[in-house]
Amino acid sequence: MSAITSLLLNWFSAYKRDLPWRNFPTPYHIWLSEIILQQTRVYQGIAYYIRFVDRWPDVQQLAAADEQEVLKMWQGLGYYSRARNLLTAAKQLVNQYDGQFPNQYTEIKKLKGVGDYTAAAIASIAFNQPVPVIDGNVFRVLSRLFAVDEPIDTSAGKKTFQLLAAELLDHDNPGDYNQAIMEFGALQCTPKNPDCENCPLRDHCLAFAQNRVNQLPLKIGKIKVRKRFLNYFVIDGKYQQKCYTLLRYRENGDVWQGLYDFPCIETAAPVSLEELGQEDFFQRLKTVAIAIRQQGETVKHVLTHQQLFATFYIVHCKDGFEELKNKSLSLVAQSELGNYPLPRLIDRFLFENKNIFINCNA
Repeated sequence: MSAITSLLLNWFSAYKRDLPWRNFPTPYHIWLSEIILQQTRVYQGIAYYIRFVDRWPDVQQLAAADEQEVLKMWQGLGYYSRARNLLTAAKQLVNQYDGQFPNQYTEIKKLKGVGDYTAAAIASIAFNQPVPVIDGNVFRVLSRLFAVDEPIDTSAGKKTFQLLAAELLDHDNPGDYNQAIMEFGALQCTPKNPDCENCPLRDHCLAFAQNRVNQLPLKIGKIKVRKRFLNYFVIDGKYQQKCYTLLRYRENGDVWQGLYDFPCIETAAPVSLEELGQEDFFQRLKTVAIAIRQQGETVKHVLTHQQLFATFYIVHCKDGFEELKNKSLSLVAQSELGNYPLPRLIDRFLFENKNIFINCNA
């Protein structure tokens, strides 16, 4: 065992966080936690993890779950393909593996939504397989320890880091080692302002010796961000003496697949309500609208590859608005909105505007 590996394991023993999946390191619990923590901060993910385990204590029960309930439980985490993949993988495990997790890295990788990192985490932590993990924290720790000038987002860079990770791996205790180096990056060797003065690896860190800690790791790629302008129409009307709105089911091929939002006209740039007048849906909407008013300011919602600019219009409707429904638009009781899986943007809007439906609040 190298000196660095030993120091990391000692540090982990002293400073590791008390996380619920560490109390039950079964393959199911580790897999569930890793999928939730993809693109999610640990302390945000804990509450979701606990809710999922309480609702579906094992993979058999998760495999039998309804997709809409899974998406609703996932609401607020974003990257909803993770939730759909989670359900698909649970069905794979039940149908192809009799509900048991395969214990080999290559087999684990065959599960839907499980890539190199997640498969390595499950294989090492649950089955003590000597497979190194590489995530953002590991990239950062290794790049600083060894002053690696290869960018982490190139093929050559990834190969270099894979070799370094394998070299440091403790083959007798790979699960703890992998958790240790990830935890070290999350708590000690942080992206900004790492605590180098109190770092147990300082004497082994080439970046510290070269005064380059804040320059590493290197990355060459920049994500091209797409801007989208969404004009939402929040319908408020009565049908058969009950208060209803319209929800749009989001199908394949776009963000928030399988979730619901409001009827929307997307434009290439910001537009006024008057400029929407030529759109077919708006023309039909005006025939049943009593009043249309903008609710609040335009909201900016940031995704990894997209910036969404959402403008919400409240539409108070007279009889006949239910005829706006179609294959994508469903008539939904306003009191039932909380039962539908909604994007965080929509859920936050409803939370911040509780009294927008005057037909129900009158």
